[in-house]
Order: sequence, then structure tokens, then C-alpha cells
Amino acid sequence: GPALLFVKTSQGKEEGRRFYACSACRDRKDCNFFQWEDEKVSEARLAAREEYNRSHQPCFTHRQNVDRYKNFVLLPLSKRRFCQECQQLLLPAEWKKHSDHQFLCDITTAQLKSPSQLLYPLENKKTNAQYLFADRSCQFLLNLLTDLGFRRVLSVGTPRLHEMIQSKASQEEEEFNVRSLLLDIDFRYSQFYTEDEFCHYNMFNHHFFGGEAARETCRKFLCEENGERVIMVTDPPFGGLVEALASSFKKLMAMWRGTEKEGHDNREMPMFWIFPYFFESRILDFFPSFSMMDYQVDYDNHALYKHGKTGRRQSPVRIFTNLTPSVIVLPEEEGYRFCTVCQRYVSSGNQHCEICNSCTSKDGRRWKHCVLCKKCVKPSWFHCDNCKCCTLEKHSCGKSDSGCFVCGKAGHKRSACPSLTHS
Repeated sequence: GPALLFVKTSQGKEEGRRFYACSACRDRKDCNFFQWEDEKVSEARLAAREEYNRSHQPCFTHRQNVDRYKNFVLLPLSKRRFCQECQQLLLPAEWKKHSDHQFLCDITTAQLKSPSQLLYPLENKKTNAQYLFADRSCQFLLNLLTDLGFRRVLSVGTPRLHEMIQSKASQEEEEFNVRSLLLDIDFRYSQFYTEDEFCHYNMFNHHFFGGEAARETCRKFLCEENGERVIMVTDPPFGGLVEALASSFKKLMAMWRGTEKEGHDNREMPMFWIFPYFFESRILDFFPSFSMMDYQVDYDNHALYKHGKTGRRQSPVRIFTNLTPSVIVLPEEEGYRFCTVCQRYVSSGNQHCEICNSCTSKDGRRWKHCVLCKKCVKPSWFHCDNCKCCTLEKHSCGKSDSGCFVCGKAGHKRSACPSLTHS
């Protein structure tokens, strides 16, 4: 899809040179697209780029994958194969072509309903970072959504939540009437879901690969029942640009409001944005109405992001939402309690600070109040008279005085530099 516009800056210089680069891949090894904004591109280079793009298209279209799936489920169990190297469901006529590949046999209906467990997770941190919710977190999210009365879930980059909803719906449980639409950049899911269940989508530039038909599918899904009882749940790659993600999410909200223009009115579609707590200030820059919940989200295939660990080993991933915090009920059996002053559920170690008048801990540990800093800080931090702030006991004083990378002045970081023109 469309590239993003960035700026290359040098220390001490206010103006930087702007360039276009891939919106999804942050490593040139994965996508080497680069073009200066003021650069004129030759016809030959444009043709070469088009040819490169064509050669990297999927083998089958979404419609062809849907037809293939229908044929696949009609096969007896002994003839159902999945190529692990190509990550593709195989029909008998294709076996010979994949004869020297590793494949799984006897693919069951249960496996087809759980594609996130059948497919290899794409774990390149600078491209996909496809970490999947653990069952604990996934079940908690689904129970919370149903308790809050939502009946449609726009699952943006949350394939495991989507498949749990799809699985429960297919079991025809009378009391379960929730539907989900998955928007994801991983086209492999088109093998398992129809065009009404999955849209190939890039959340960094709001690009629907299926064109206007896919965009209309999403719009209709959001606008059913006059836009009521629908919520967006998103779990973006943690290394992604918050500014680009926020722009796309605002465009999805505009689609829900019935207009394609950002800022048409101030209504916000209900949303859960799942992201590490240390991005709180960045998210609030773009969505001031959001607040962060204490619930720790954990992942099956991430070595560190696990619930129940302590200190720096516990999961830093939280839920940011524009819903009223008091309605987000967190499980008491997992160590959460309700703070009557803050009117929200907090972790058991998050003690209310009478001075800040808030439950201030971000990481689950009990934080302490620093009178000089006039705020609560991590328990391992101490106030440094030289740096005039709280920091780790073993640190190099004066490092913060080096100033901003862009303008060289002290008092702010590059990301907050007033001289930096945001693209």
C-alpha cells in the first residue's frame, strides 16, 4: 500500500530532508523501498518497481482461497494436507508440486477453526511482530465485551480473538450472538475466512488491499444497527509508529460515524487499544479521552510478556480505552481490586497515593511518592540532586543535559521538539 512520509534530521539542524519509506517494514532488508520527497523517478525505475510488486503478489486471490477452502473441507480427513513451508492448504492435485516440503496431514475441522495455531507466527519484530493472545487474555476480553453488551467486534490485528468469536458462533450457542470482522496484514488468513469475515488491511496507512469492495465490507459492518453495540479491538506491533496507527484508527472511527473525513465530529467509536504502558503519553497525545487499565495482557509465543511474573519480567502490555474505567471489571481472583476513590479496578500492588490522589503505579508494583519531583516514581528510583529528578541509583549524572537530538536544546526529547515538523 501507500508509503509513509518521514523526515531525516541531523543534530542541531531544524530542517530535515523528507523521504518516503515502507509503512509496514522498518527494516530495509524486508522492504528496500526508499524515495526522497523531492526526487524525480524515471520511467524505467517505476516500471521495475511495478514488476517487483507484481512478482510478490500472493499465489491466489481471496476469492480463489475461499473456493479452495470449500473444496478442502469436502475432502476426507486422509486427504487434507497443509504445507508448512508454503503455509498453504493443499488440494490433492497440488501434492506433487509440494512433494519435497514438510506438511501436516489429517487436518481436522477444529484445526481449520483455529488457523492462528496452524500457521507459523510471523515474529520479525521490525515487520510483523505477530504475538498471539494467551487463552487467559483472549477469554477475558471476550467475556468483558459480551458483559458490556457489544455484539460486533472489529478485530484489527487480533486474529486469536477473532477465531474465538468465530468458533463460538459456529457452535450455535443460543446466548452467544457476537460477530467479528478481522482486519489484518497477514494474507494467509484469507485461506480460512470469507470476504465478510476477513479484510487484508494495513493498519499503518489505512490501506484495504481488496480495494473499494473490502472498504465497503468494513463500513457496512461498522454501521449496522446505526453504529450501536460495535467496538474496535486492536493489538498493533509494539515497534510501530503511534502517530501512524492513531491516524488509521481515527479514519476507522470516521468510517463508523458515516464520513470518510477525520474530525467531522467528536464522537469516538468504543475502542480497546492493547499496547505497552510506557506508550501511555503518546497514545493520550492523540486520544485524550483514553485511560489505561491495569489488566496485564499476556501472549502465548512471547518469552517475556507473561502474566504472573514479577518486577521487570511481568507483561507491560495494557488496555487503553475510551470507555468509562468503572465499567471495566477486572478479575479479583487474579489480584485486581476496585479503588472507590479512582472509580476503577487496579492491581493489588497499586496503592492509592493521597498526595497525587490517584493509583499511580504503571507496572503493578507499589510506587512511592517523591516530594521533590511532585509525583510517584518506581520503587527502585531515587532522587538525584545533580539531575534534579528521580532515576536509578546507578546512573551517569548529566546525561539528560545533552539536549534534544534535533535542535540541541535541553528540556525535551527529539519526539517533542517544537522545531520538528511532523509529517
